[in-house]
Amino acid sequence: MLPLTEENKHVAQLLFSSGTCPRCIFRFCGVDLPAPYKHPSKELLNELQKFLEPEKPELILEAPNPPLKKIRLHEDGIDNLSEDGKEGVSVTEDESMAEKPSKLRVCNVCLGILQEFCEKGFITKVCQKVEASGFEFTSVVLSVSFPPQLSVREHAAWLLVKQEMGKQSLSLGRNDVVQLKEAYKWITHPLFSEELGVPTDGKSLFEVSVVFAHPETAEDCHFLGEVCRDCFKPAKNKQSVFTRMAVLKALSKIKEEDFLGQFPCPPNSPKTVCTVLEVECTHGAVFVAGRYNKYSRNLPQTPWIIDGERKMESSVEELISDHLLAVFKAESFNFSSSGREDVDVRTLGNGRPFAVELLNPHRVHFTSQEMKELQQTINKSSDKIQVRDLQLVTREAIGHMKEGEEEKTKTYSALIWTNRAIQKKDIGFLDDLKDLKIDQKTPLRVLHRRPLAVRTRAIHSMKTHYLDEHHFRLHLKTQAGTYIKEFVHGDFGRTKPNLGSLMNVTADILELDVESVDVDWPPALDD
Repeated sequence: MLPLTEENKHVAQLLFSSGTCPRCIFRFCGVDLPAPYKHPSKELLNELQKFLEPEKPELILEAPNPPLKKIRLHEDGIDNLSEDGKEGVSVTEDESMAEKPSKLRVCNVCLGILQEFCEKGFITKVCQKVEASGFEFTSVVLSVSFPPQLSVREHAAWLLVKQEMGKQSLSLGRNDVVQLKEAYKWITHPLFSEELGVPTDGKSLFEVSVVFAHPETAEDCHFLGEVCRDCFKPAKNKQSVFTRMAVLKALSKIKEEDFLGQFPCPPNSPKTVCTVLEVECTHGAVFVAGRYNKYSRNLPQTPWIIDGERKMESSVEELISDHLLAVFKAESFNFSSSGREDVDVRTLGNGRPFAVELLNPHRVHFTSQEMKELQQTINKSSDKIQVRDLQLVTREAIGHMKEGEEEKTKTYSALIWTNRAIQKKDIGFLDDLKDLKIDQKTPLRVLHRRPLAVRTRAIHSMKTHYLDEHHFRLHLKTQAGTYIKEFVHGDFGRTKPNLGSLMNVTADILELDVESVDVDWPPALDD
């Protein structure tokens, strides 16, 4: 049964005779239930043709003998009837206003999108490509990109129907027409779900993107560029100014009479259907977090490249992420951490929290045992670093790590040198200083990558351990974001007060270790 009523018949006939497919006719008749769209195209075409056939009038003539009965005559039978029609018969016409093409014509509105590209055969081909892509997924979201000229053709069809309905004192708003993408989704989502064996979910991280094109009608949009020049501006990474959004903007601006003067209404029937430019599978990023220890004083956190020349053979980032990249079969990654240490600084204790964003991973499901084995693989690969608490996390959870960069505390151990000889009593006063406020102008060594500013930081506590006349060990607990090296040597007076000014000496730092980063993330795991 078609979802159309007698009220829709005139509009349906108008569109059908101009070359519009049944599903598009449903859209313009406001059919907003998914079920009718799901029937096969040929079945819908046959049903629509029957619906559009005119009612067949009956000719009733007197027949005294035999008793009155109705018989159906072919067209040639009608011509043989006498004027007075003494022999009682019932005649039904076999002519039809509805055109019956021998094959499906390409729709002049959707250009075939709601015809063969909704059928199971096409969906099966797409799913074969999906399964061959090698992605792991438990749900799927289908996205489609239609040629921008579809919007022009739909606008023309809408104006046609709107004018026709206006003659009957009826109205048709632009939003009364069911969107092409909505109808396509109703038809194809169940087919995709059945074929792939997973549910379709708009929030799924796994996306199958199908891009359609129709070269034959590519110039349909060009007249809009003349009428609404301000809507079409060149943009980066766009091959054409006639994007879908730009076309929709122009259609919202153009006057009806201007549109009708430039574009045929109804739109012309095309000779060919759309082509599929590409079927692309992508998976949203997954995130792996943990804590790392760095034991080398010759290892940068991230690749150290200056003027295109690599200065160190590896980095913390690469020693961790290269393994993740391979196991997750991802295209690339982004590494982040709660703060960073200099190349000559070790990170000890429980380590520094880090997170790795893995982009377009093909493998995404790992058991806790598999993550533990991956952690062991990383740790066996180098004696320069170790990782712990390696685990999968959400994007939202990474916010906890970033909060710790400025809000938490960090503990350091530094080996200090002084230019003049000191005694144990000369450093004892430092143990008594609590929550010392210092002002740090952006250090000279990081001025190339950080804006010039004065930042107030707190040295919460210090504990000293005397070594000899020129050396002592200093343990500090500080506010996150404090530049320890600059606090020690003063950075040419850019950090005030500093250790040198407090002791009235020239001081420098020979070794620095991060002993703890007090961020309770990611959650600790059992070994």
